[in-house]
Amino acid sequence: QVQLVESGGGLVQAGGSLRLSCVASGLTFSSYYMGWFRQAPGKERMFVADISTKIGRTTYGESVKGRFTISRDNAKNLVYLQMNSLKSEDTAVYYCAARLIGTDRYAYWGQGTQVTVSS
Repeated sequence: QVQLVESGGGLVQAGGSLRLSCVASGLTFSSYYMGWFRQAPGKERMFVADISTKIGRTTYGESVKGRFTISRDNAKNLVYLQMNSLKSEDTAVYYCAARLIGTDRYAYWGQGTQVTVSS
């Protein structure tokens, strides 16, 4: 059974930083692209960042470029999202997701972790 469990969310002031973590189990981690998505109240879920399997190529949503950094540790089945210079509009539930190499759909999702940025 595949499980993705996020942690690290919380309340932070604007301009501050948080690091989210997601630990995966039940899958061959190095065979999966890992992504972060977020959903704010009343809005659609949006792409934040993803990272490829072994070489760690990264992609970012426009609104977080230059502020967020995604990374992974294949030995520990972990993916991270370092969030700096946080803004109130970053407030959302952040989800970790896994996509198997060669597919175009994120098949597995975590339960989400709340990030609240106070202005």
